[in-house]
Amino acid sequence: MDSISYKTDFANAATINKKWYIVDAENQVVGRLASRVAYIIRGKNKASFTPNTDCGDNVIIINADKVRFTGNKAEDKDYIRYTGYPGGQRFATPNELLKRKPTEILRLAIHGMLPKNSLGRQQNTNVFIYAGTEHKHEAQQPVKLDINTIIA
Repeated sequence: MDSISYKTDFANAATINKKWYIVDAENQVVGRLASRVAYIIRGKNKASFTPNTDCGDNVIIINADKVRFTGNKAEDKDYIRYTGYPGGQRFATPNELLKRKPTEILRLAIHGMLPKNSLGRQQNTNVFIYAGTEHKHEAQQPVKLDINTIIA
């Protein structure tokens, strides 16, 4: 057969190029921010996206304590956890959780948007969430990313 053959290139650990981004979460809606960050962490914004490889970038989120919810979710939504003991089911609203653990809301939202397997657990280590503006990743020289320009 006399035709042009095209080879599909798949990303692997040797060929991926991970970048570092910093995202300001101040006054951002939780779900929209989480979906766009998960999009970057998975690497779906790259032309070399491979679903079975951790080819995404690293994301630093600052001001996680200043996120917002739309509607009445701040009072009506429940975060459920279980202590492991009988009768140990605990409930918390987003307002209570923001006071106690301000980074937990974004961590749970982003984790829920990643694959539920070992690859998702590995990709979950590529996000770093901080309550204030201080972070410890200056050596990686992160690039500021305007999350509102990402279409996920």
